Amino acid sequence: MGLFGKKKQKRSAVGLWLSSDGGCPEGYTRLSDNPEVVTACRRIAELVGMLTIHIMENTESGDKRIVNELSAKLDINPNPAMTRKTFIEACVMNLLLYGDGNSIVKVNTSNGYLGSLVPVAASRVALNPIGYDDYSVTIDGRNYNKDDVLHFRINADPSYLWKGRGFRILLTDIVKNLKQAQKTEQAFFRSEYKPNLIVKVDAMTDEFSSMEGREKLRQDYLKTAQAGEPWIIPAELFQVEQIKPLSLADLAMKDTVVLDKQTVAAILGIPAFVLGVGAYSQKEWNNFVNTQLKSIVMGMQQEMTRKLIISPKWYVRFNIMSLLDWDLQTISSVFCALGDRGYVDGNEVRDKLGLSPREGLDELKVLENYIPVDMSALQKKLIQEDGNE
Repeated sequence: MGLFGKKKQKRSAVGLWLSSDGGCPEGYTRLSDNPEVVTACRRIAELVGMLTIHIMENTESGDKRIVNELSAKLDINPNPAMTRKTFIEACVMNLLLYGDGNSIVKVNTSNGYLGSLVPVAASRVALNPIGYDDYSVTIDGRNYNKDDVLHFRINADPSYLWKGRGFRILLTDIVKNLKQAQKTEQAFFRSEYKPNLIVKVDAMTDEFSSMEGREKLRQDYLKTAQAGEPWIIPAELFQVEQIKPLSLADLAMKDTVVLDKQTVAAILGIPAFVLGVGAYSQKEWNNFVNTQLKSIVMGMQQEMTRKLIISPKWYVRFNIMSLLDWDLQTISSVFCALGDRGYVDGNEVRDKLGLSPREGLDELKVLENYIPVDMSALQKKLIQEDGNE
């Protein structure tokens, strides 16, 4: 029974069974138990959680940031138990992994004011279709209207377009391969049948035909007082051969695992080097921020704007630009050019470098040859001594 006396609806286990017959036998594995998938999803969640949340206002001269109690609620203390970072991380992990492409947040209000935003564990949530274009949300057995909760989603479900869908179908076979590769590697290192040295003996001799006899042979002839000492053995009874044991390279395990990790990264839209494959690339990282991360962030900020903001001129914006990989040389060249044209002041540049503002740097300055177009004829070099232009 649910918390409110109604029969608690069961939620599917996010389609994460990995087995030979597609069912749920003993020893099944979930996507949430696979280290590569969890690492990728966790990385995305951490990055989105790092973004500051702004409330912006549309004005005739451009969009301006608003700082008030609502912006503090969204960016600093969404609920008493969480900071913004942990709150957003929980939402994104539900979105990507635990909630099968859906993440639900309870919105608590008091006298018309926003109280707290509480992410709900996927196991406590059920989405109930009402026809094909409407639905309700059940949390702990209690039914909520869809407009009374935040519903973040990715990858529209083919049957119910308002519903998200996770990566379970695409990732199932790949995670099977990664799991089998891990089992094969563990079995290989635990195997007793990989000696790098074989000693042939005359098995017809009774002394060497039993386990005790072979142990006596090893103690008498093969065991030395110090490592590296030569063996002295009877030539007519022994023949020593060195063999090359089977390695993981011979099994092509490395190439298979690398390929599967690259595929996982491609499906989730993250750079492969996040999973330890390949070298870091600044261009690849910035492309990841501007595509996959931006797609997730856009969906979240639009849902928050639609259900939390009343004013038609306000909207929620995540500061996605802060995740781009800009080195100091790039920042310096870009902002010096903007400063020369009077687009930014000195304190704005210092803020980008993490420095505190200084008095006297709030004034916009331009080089003397940057003048309005309608004043181009008033330059001194174009005016003759007699005053004629």
